[in-house]
Order: sequence, then C-alpha cells, then structure tokens
Amino acid sequence: MRMQATSTFKIDSWDEHPYVEDDEGRKLTRASVKQTFGGDLEGVGEVEWLMCYRPDQTADFVGLLRLVGTVGGRSGSIVLQTTGAFDGKEARGPLTIVRGSGTGELAGISGRGELRAPLGGQPSASLAYDFE
Repeated sequence: MRMQATSTFKIDSWDEHPYVEDDEGRKLTRASVKQTFGGDLEGVGEVEWLMCYRPDQTADFVGLLRLVGTVGGRSGSIVLQTTGAFDGKEARGPLTIVRGSGTGELAGISGRGELRAPLGGQPSASLAYDFE
C-alpha cells in the first residue's frame, strides 16, 4: 500500500564554497547543509549539494540527503537523491529514495517525491512511499 508523507524543514547551517568560477558569473559550488524536518518526515538531515550557477544566478543542482529520524512514524534512516533547478524564486526538484538505503524500521522502503524551497518561504518535502 502506497503511503504519503509531507514535511517542512528548516536549514540549520549552509556552508557553500565555489570550486570553479569565471569572470562572467558562472560557477560550480559545493554546499554542506544541515536541516531539521518536521511532519510525516521528522528528524535531522545532512545533504551535500553540487550546484552549477549561471550568470543570472539561476542554478541547477544535484544532491544526496541522509535523513535520520522517522518516516510515517517508523524510525531509522534513508538517503534521498535529487536533481533540480533554482529559477531565481524557488529551488525545486524530484526526490527518490536510494534503493537499499533504509535502516532500522525503514529497511525496504522505496518511493519518490518532491523538494520545494521558495526563496524567503517555507521549504517542504513530499514523498509517496511503500515497503518491499
């Protein structure tokens, strides 16, 4: 049976550094981010983002997020993979639970969802999941 989870999160820390830049504003950066989730996804998240910024400061990103806590009341940890884009107003992208990443009561979990982080607004995540 497919279950639904929704959550909001706050960013506790964001440590971003460029590793390639040009004079026109293009750059590649890496950010180490810590987050706190509340809702159906609850716990602490740590994510590594790789980002490609364009001169207009829009960007594409990829990341792996490890969430330690609960999903729908079950405890353990999962890893979520995402690719997405920041259009200058909102970062948005699909989430996929990495196969085999669930631990504890989350062993065997699979699913997909979406990450949304509006500039100056409340970031959120949604997930449709089930267990093998």
